[in-house]
Amino acid sequence: MDGHDQRGLHDELWSLLPTRRDDVPPSAIPSHEVTKVALRLKHQIEAVVPCELEESRITKANSSVITPGVIKTAKSAGGEQWGACVVYCLLVCKKWFRRQALLELWDADLHNVRAVACEVLAKRIIEEEEDQRYLLEDVLLKRYSIFVNGKDTLPTNAIERAVDLHALRVIGSSGYQKCISYLWRGWLVQDDDDPSRFVDFKAKLDTSYWTHFDPDRMRVPVYQNTVQIAFSVIFLVLYTQAINTVNPTGDLDPIESLLYIFTLGFVCDEISKIWKVGRYYIGFWNVFNSTLYALLSVSFIMRMIALGHPVGDEKRLDFNNLSYNFLAFSAPMFWIRLMLYLDGFRFFGAMLVVLKVMMRESLIFFA
Repeated sequence: MDGHDQRGLHDELWSLLPTRRDDVPPSAIPSHEVTKVALRLKHQIEAVVPCELEESRITKANSSVITPGVIKTAKSAGGEQWGACVVYCLLVCKKWFRRQALLELWDADLHNVRAVACEVLAKRIIEEEEDQRYLLEDVLLKRYSIFVNGKDTLPTNAIERAVDLHALRVIGSSGYQKCISYLWRGWLVQDDDDPSRFVDFKAKLDTSYWTHFDPDRMRVPVYQNTVQIAFSVIFLVLYTQAINTVNPTGDLDPIESLLYIFTLGFVCDEISKIWKVGRYYIGFWNVFNSTLYALLSVSFIMRMIALGHPVGDEKRLDFNNLSYNFLAFSAPMFWIRLMLYLDGFRFFGAMLVVLKVMMRESLIFFA
């Protein structure tokens, strides 16, 4: 194999997008420079809020603390070259002040007010930015790292950092919501040549159906969610048909075969995600789905054991009945499972948050 073929093979094997949680694109700006910008902003916030103030003085529209001059100074912290990371650095400063409030309890109120000031500044900068393309692609979606204890932190963007810190003011800003909407609809997509960049989908204004009917568009969250809902409904229909057409002889009909094939596909999908993401992927819904798949797997095993006995044997009937009992026991979980994929709708999403908090508080109470 000559050198040209080797380079071609290397390009084919090289993954364009991350395949594991720790395999992420590098920081768009050197971590040392991002850290310098964050330290400048921290010093500015400490000078702007030198003593404990009422939070309302920071958050009100005509604040005498967060003035246009303060906002302009914060924007200039990165200069012309590193200005895109200012919002990210303000969120980093918010985290620092929160941490400092926990370590210095005697000044906790002061540090908490400074954290609020960081959030308000970030929100004002986002809403005042007129260049929407620069705001979405560079300010909110580019990943940055800071330098801590001799190492670079994991690169994240302002969107992820705001969610991690529960920065509701930043999340509620118009620019942030527009960015989330564009990502959800696929109007902003990762660049195939540089996965650290998000670019406009060029055909987003094209109303032709076939323009959007492209396998590459399956990366779009709204299409992924639609496909997941469709497969979940088909899965539920197969289960309903299987449980309502009991086979006393223990034979597998085509509907049950499809049900167990679907179950195998979902199990493999969960295993692959846990393998790639790690323990951070495990949550309530993962455990819930795994329990459902385990019940279906036990039902399938019981059915296979039943098929190992001759027709008319009492053990065959017992194992067959046991298989259907496990199948029937999982009925509520099939319907509850749909709620996971309906959380993209506002009503179901809000209700899921309420139910999650209620269940957690109830568990604490009864414990």
